[in-house]
Amino acid sequence: MKVTYIHHSCFLAETESCYYLFDYFKGELPELDPQKPILVLASHKHADHYHPSVFSLLKDMGMEQIHAVLSRDISGRTVPKDIPLLSVSSRRTYSLPQGQTLSTFLSTDKGVAFLIRDKEECFYHAGDLNDWVWEEESDSYNRQMTGSYRKEIDTLAQDLDGTKLTAAFVVLDPRQENDYARGMLYFLKKISCDRIYPMHYWEQPEIITRFLTEYPQYQNRILLTEPTDAK
Repeated sequence: MKVTYIHHSCFLAETESCYYLFDYFKGELPELDPQKPILVLASHKHADHYHPSVFSLLKDMGMEQIHAVLSRDISGRTVPKDIPLLSVSSRRTYSLPQGQTLSTFLSTDKGVAFLIRDKEECFYHAGDLNDWVWEEESDSYNRQMTGSYRKEIDTLAQDLDGTKLTAAFVVLDPRQENDYARGMLYFLKKISCDRIYPMHYWEQPEIITRFLTEYPQYQNRILLTEPTDAK
């Protein structure tokens, strides 16, 4: 599987059967094979995860087979009528157009996270599913957040049943300050995957370098998505 980082939480994953474009709201796409199907997946309606301009962009690029897979909180009216739409809810399993399987998980913020099985490939996109602990929140809020996050990751681990992910796209958000690594660390503990792409870092890729400095035991599993000047 080929993976291209686009921007923020947006990645383009290419398998033998099709392209998968996750959480696009802006950014330059690489050259694509216009005859290869592309699935546009949006985990929720927040402006940094979805913009309907993605469909006109792909049409302008000549893409002939575009399918939309959107969290149910996104209005179907944002999708052109000539593009097939699958609206998805959390904790469900769906069949995708080329015979792939999609499982969804409940976000700890909004919408869903995605697990896709495409023949021999199996990959995960977190959306905004993360351990959103904040210093300014109460202890009870933070305990509940951690419990909710870990429940979903435990469910993901049960769903995988020992299957190793080909790739995973996981939140690493510097706004959480000293708690920035909580979600990533639990994911690394519970899920088998050697290609983990940090995302949602608000144009601060140096947070990845910080993580690798503080947790060097994960250097063979965490990928730098873009250059950083951090030392």
